[in-house]
Amino acid sequence: MTSNLSIPAAPASERSSLPLPSVAELKARLPLGPTLSRRVATQRATLRRIIEGRDSRLMVVVGPCSIHDDRAALDYAERLADLASRVDDQLVLVMRAYVEKPRTTVGWKGLLYDPHLDGSDDMATGLHFSRSLMREILHLGLPVSTELLHPMAAGYFSDLLAWAAIGARTTESQIHRELVSGLALPVGFKNATDGGIGVACDAIRAASHPHRHFGIDCDGHPAMLTSEGNPDTHLVLRGGRNGPNYDAQSVNDARMALERAGLPARIMVDCSHANSGKDPLRQPAVLAEVIAQRLAGEDSLRAVMLESHLESGAQSLGAPLRYGVSITDGCLGWDATEAALLEAAERLRGGRLAAKAESLMLS
Repeated sequence: MTSNLSIPAAPASERSSLPLPSVAELKARLPLGPTLSRRVATQRATLRRIIEGRDSRLMVVVGPCSIHDDRAALDYAERLADLASRVDDQLVLVMRAYVEKPRTTVGWKGLLYDPHLDGSDDMATGLHFSRSLMREILHLGLPVSTELLHPMAAGYFSDLLAWAAIGARTTESQIHRELVSGLALPVGFKNATDGGIGVACDAIRAASHPHRHFGIDCDGHPAMLTSEGNPDTHLVLRGGRNGPNYDAQSVNDARMALERAGLPARIMVDCSHANSGKDPLRQPAVLAEVIAQRLAGEDSLRAVMLESHLESGAQSLGAPLRYGVSITDGCLGWDATEAALLEAAERLRGGRLAAKAESLMLS
């Protein structure tokens, strides 16, 4: 018996695939090596002591909003390494090496995705460029940080990182919390885009616990991953829709909320985003307020973040690009960044000397 029903042709696939190197393959091509491995371990230990309050210095995560030009990024890193040696009694500088960018709708997604800036999305080259650049920054002696946006990309870089961030849009993600629970480095969870910190508190608690979860192993195979929990997470205040949250009252409220939740009061202030009103030139004022609060005794403030590049402002793709200017969010220029960090270090030195003098008088 034959049927008169016609069978529709299978629709054309809406997706295609292109193989990428596994984590193991990329690490074999660009190995960390024993010297840099020891350096990363030392850097993580230093930042861990700062976050835990056992080192009184301030951690400063600073660098381009996103990296699109490796030459400019290394130029910046060389300047930052020189500055780090001048302020390391008060500040520990960590370079932002952000190779992924979250997009509200569409746009350039970062060096990892589109390294040629032309929409070709050569991710294999992007992975190679990104890992190679982070290694070069490490060779300069700087700790490296990034935002972990896509969990499948994290393994390509996690062995190079001293610190990482989970962004405001992904702090609520269970997958990102599971990812962080298996990382052996300090990680900051940003408050939600509306400014609320409840989601970040939940994330900190979740990431501190062990998990068994779906993932990809180093050879690219689906695997059940087991993590032990990450005790070195903390809150990042980045402001929200209702405005900034770096002022003394907001920091006090955040500290009390963490304590009520049974979590350590460990806070970083992101000097950009809503805290600067999206005006990069306001970041030094935010930093100055954080320093003032620390000098007044607010010891929950352990770190700050600034978006900074060689030149101030931002530019759009499509026109001839100016050297050292961000193609995503606007950044503070190098000269203003250097001046702000030198001033912060000097104020902290003065505060420490004043406290020592007062202690001697009382004794």
